[in-house]
Amino acid sequence: MTEREAIAAVWRIESARIVGALARYTGDFALAEDLAQEALAEALVTWPREGVPRNPAGWLLTVGRRRAVDAFRRRSALDDRYAVLANELREDGGEIEWDPDQIDDDVLALMFISCHPVLSREARVALTLRVVGGLTSDEIARAFLVPTATVQARITRAKKTLGAAGVPFEVPSPEERAARLGSVLNVIYVIFTEGSSASSGGDLIRFDLAGEAQRLARVLSRLMPDEPEVHGLLALLELTAARFPARTGPDGEPVLLEDQDRRRWDRSAIRRGRAALARAEAAGRGLGAYGLQAAIAECHAVAPSVAETNWDRVVLLYEALGGLAPSPVVDLNRAVAVSMAQGPAAALPIVDALAAAGALGKSHLLPTVRGELLVRLGRTEEARTELRRAVELCGNERERAVLERKLDVLG
Repeated sequence: MTEREAIAAVWRIESARIVGALARYTGDFALAEDLAQEALAEALVTWPREGVPRNPAGWLLTVGRRRAVDAFRRRSALDDRYAVLANELREDGGEIEWDPDQIDDDVLALMFISCHPVLSREARVALTLRVVGGLTSDEIARAFLVPTATVQARITRAKKTLGAAGVPFEVPSPEERAARLGSVLNVIYVIFTEGSSASSGGDLIRFDLAGEAQRLARVLSRLMPDEPEVHGLLALLELTAARFPARTGPDGEPVLLEDQDRRRWDRSAIRRGRAALARAEAAGRGLGAYGLQAAIAECHAVAPSVAETNWDRVVLLYEALGGLAPSPVVDLNRAVAVSMAQGPAAALPIVDALAAAGALGKSHLLPTVRGELLVRLGRTEEARTELRRAVELCGNERERAVLERKLDVLG
C-alpha cells in the first residue's frame, strides 16, 4: 500500500472521530472540519516523505490540535480553550494515543449536527457524507451528478448556518435526540436510495454511495443500540443490498425481480438484515416506518420466487406503512402488491386515484406501473401511452432502456 493509499484508508475510517474530537476540543464545529482538512493536507505532504506514522489517526489528531492552537494564537484569543488545548498537547511532541476500536459520543454528536433540522436536506446529505463519511467534495459531486462547486457551496453554507444558529457540539438530550433522530435516519436513507436506484446517469446502482449509507447505519446502530428504528433502517438497507448482485446483468442492464437469479443474492446480508429486524421487533414498541419496509424486504428475501412470495402479507405491511407514513410512493407500491395478490383489476383503481390526484407527476414510476397493469389487462394501446410517458420522465439511462424494450415488445 502506498502512502497516499494509506492516507485515504485512514481518512475514510477515522475522519468522523477526528473531526468529532477536534470539535469537542475547540467547541467550534466549522473550525474542527477545517482543522481536520488541514491535517489531511499535511499528511499528503509529510507521509510520502517520512513514511506512514505508527499511529496514523493519532498523528492526524495531533496535527489538527496543534493547528487549533495556532489558530487561537493568530486570533490573539488566549482564552480557556487555548489554555486547555496547549496543556493537553504532550510536552515531548508525541502523537495522541488512538484506540481504533473505540466508537464514542463524538461520532454520534457529529451525526446529529450534520443532520440538524436547521439545514436543508441537500445540505444535510452533503455535510454528512463529508464529515461523517469522509468523502471528498469531488466524490460527493460524482455520486449525485452535480458540480463540485455546488457541493462545496452547500457544505460552506451548512457550516455557516450551524454557526449562526449557535448549534453546540454535543449529543442532544434524550428528549431532543428522539425528536431529531428522524432527520439522521432520513439522511442515511436518502443516501442509500440514491445509491440503490440512481435517479440519473448511466449506472443503475452506485455501489459506493449505497455502501457508505450501510456503513453509517451500522455505526449508528452501535452508537444507539436501544433505538428500534435504527435497527429497522439497518435491516432495510442490508436486505435491499442483498439483491444487488442479481439486479444487473453483465453489461450493467437492469434485471427485473421476476428474472433475477436468487442464488446470487447475498445470503450474509440477508442474515444480517433479518438479525437487525429481529432486534427492532424485540424492543416491543411495534415497527416504525423503516422497520415495516424491512419486513417487506424480508418477505422478498425468504421467498423462493416471485410467485411464492407472501403477497397478502406484503399488502398488509404496506397498509400499515401507509397508515404510519402515508405517501404516494407507498400507495403505488401497495398497488403493485395488490396486483400480485389479487390481480391487476384490483390494483388499477389505486393507481388511477393517484394519477387523478396529480401524485408523482414528475416521476416515471406511476406511468410505469400503470402501463404494466394495462398490459396485463390486455389494454395495449393505453399501455403504450403510459410507457411512452414513463420513457420521457425516466432520468436513468439503464431504466429507460428497459422501458423502451417493453414498448418495442408491444409493437
